[in-house]
Amino acid sequence: MDAVSGLLDGPRAQGAFLLRSILTPPWSIAIKDEAPLTLVAIVRGDAWIVPDEGGGVRLGLGDVAIIRGTGPYIVADDPATAPQVIIHAGQRCTTPDGQELFEMTKLGVRTWGNGLDGPTILLTGTYTMRGAVGQRLLGALPPLVVVPRESWDSPLVPLLATEIVRDDPGQEAVLDRLLDLLLIATLREWFAHPGAKAPAWYKAHSDPVVGRALQILHNNPAEPWTVASLAAQTGVSRAALARRFTALVGEPPMSYLTEWRLALAADLLRERDATVSAVARQVGYGSPFALSTAFKRRRGVSPRQHRVAARE
Repeated sequence: MDAVSGLLDGPRAQGAFLLRSILTPPWSIAIKDEAPLTLVAIVRGDAWIVPDEGGGVRLGLGDVAIIRGTGPYIVADDPATAPQVIIHAGQRCTTPDGQELFEMTKLGVRTWGNGLDGPTILLTGTYTMRGAVGQRLLGALPPLVVVPRESWDSPLVPLLATEIVRDDPGQEAVLDRLLDLLLIATLREWFAHPGAKAPAWYKAHSDPVVGRALQILHNNPAEPWTVASLAAQTGVSRAALARRFTALVGEPPMSYLTEWRLALAADLLRERDATVSAVARQVGYGSPFALSTAFKRRRGVSPRQHRVAARE
């Protein structure tokens, strides 16, 4: 596994909220679901995404947007259209004056809207679980990422559009994985764009020395690494590796390794049968106590508290 794959491997949709919307203007939906990450793809027509702090962006056919963070935003046919529906946490829907909408107008499997002939079709995928997307990845993103259709040629949006309306056995698992794939492909395309301000860990993977060091750490996090042993594997001196790694990644090698181990631990702890002891061994800590101490120091909660919160 290369370093970039390891960090992009964080998305883990599990029963994600997925919906196809067919809409006729005027329409406007206020999103207040507090989800950590949402992906919107335009299958037909266009739409605006307007964050609460302003600065709306128009999306056209084939464009994909990623909305990061729990702040409110609006998806509408026009920024001036007043919201008609409010989506709250838990996908609870109300009118702007607070009346419950127990069932929005259904138009088929995972499909709703205000008419089958609407000129706009959106696909929305929402990561509803805390911990479903790694914090290091979330921290690398601005509140709104847009990848226009012209900059890439991906079959994933049409494939998701086809699969989202199917109701076959195992379809939820299929859709979760397709959402993960589309998210990762979109992020990779955005990170590669010259003006995207890609995070240091993404750009560093192309360096022959630091990229090799990152790959080693990602492939073998349980090894008792030191700067000296890592330098020996990359063919440079200890001082040269420490200096080059820190300059490109933004933190020293052992600090990066600690964060990577704890990110892995956070993901592994979400597995139903995982124990703190087993996870500690997998990520390079000699005992559950050592992992718990490091985890609580960096994340403010114990591994057990994190596991409970991630499954809520």
